[in-house]
Amino acid sequence: MLQPQQNFLAFTRDHEWGIESDESILFSQTIDSITMQVWDSGIVVFTPPNPGPLDIVLSCAVHGDETAPIEICDELIEAIRSGKLVPRHRVLFIIANPAAINIGKRFVDENMNRLFSGAHSEGEGLINQERVRAKAIESYVARFFAEAPSGPRQRLHYDMHTAIRDSAHEKFAVYPFTHGKPYKKRQLQLLAAMGVDTVLLHEGPTTTFSYFSVRQFDADAFTVELGKVRPFGQNPQQNFAACRDTLARLIAGDELQLGEFDAKQHHIYQVQRSINRTQQHFELCFADDVANFTWFEAGELLARDGDSDIHANEPGEAIIFPNAKVAIGQRALITVRQINAEQLDLV
Repeated sequence: MLQPQQNFLAFTRDHEWGIESDESILFSQTIDSITMQVWDSGIVVFTPPNPGPLDIVLSCAVHGDETAPIEICDELIEAIRSGKLVPRHRVLFIIANPAAINIGKRFVDENMNRLFSGAHSEGEGLINQERVRAKAIESYVARFFAEAPSGPRQRLHYDMHTAIRDSAHEKFAVYPFTHGKPYKKRQLQLLAAMGVDTVLLHEGPTTTFSYFSVRQFDADAFTVELGKVRPFGQNPQQNFAACRDTLARLIAGDELQLGEFDAKQHHIYQVQRSINRTQQHFELCFADDVANFTWFEAGELLARDGDSDIHANEPGEAIIFPNAKVAIGQRALITVRQINAEQLDLV
């Protein structure tokens, strides 16, 4: 069991597939006036005595080799445990896939970020530990929001990642499908304060973790890409200072001087199409070092899926998240186009 002075990330990695227990709270500790509860390996909740109106979920390691978000969460968790950071709001930290962290890979058996909103139990069902873990994580998020104090509350979830390849916009966020609800100026401003001035608007339901929180709990939730995948200890810390500091201020309830919303400060992209791998032979027809958000001219060859050639449909069609090694049936590439933020339905 977790010892009071033991690093939470180390404890989590020692229990990589979670801890089976009949107890709903594995460990509880009061740090000054802040209650810390460990619900499972990688699942820790901090609650102040009189919580503010914001319920925050910070998740990392849905992909185990994306180390910068893990380091950020580790630092924030230990800052709270040491008393250096005092939460004003309730906050749930999730270290999602410790087993993948331990082997330094994106996942063990299956991409966890395709397993939410019940996808873990579809098809052959709970056939691997990643599916079991995704289902458990859904229950912890539901429990966290259900245990909030009564009254008007705001729910916020940042699911933090790093990308496989470089990006023309180093940091960017995916704004999940809102089912017709307007986008929020303050959320774009908060992302910009974290150093994330580029946002991709997703235009349909998905099985990602952030969309799960949007759809099931009406949370303001985002997949936040903070740079490129690097091993532990090789992440340039100055690149993540704005993200780390903004999250700490949100947790502490400090005033954030966001100013007036200026659409010109935000780069907004819309999804044009998702390209799935459907054949055993699938290849991307551009170099491995081509960055996310690289634009192509109409007619340029993007990929081959078996005998089918896939071309850019229009000038300025850009690519994002290319990965030829995905399982058959999964998304291998998204194409996007940039739009003016002033065109958006914003509140």
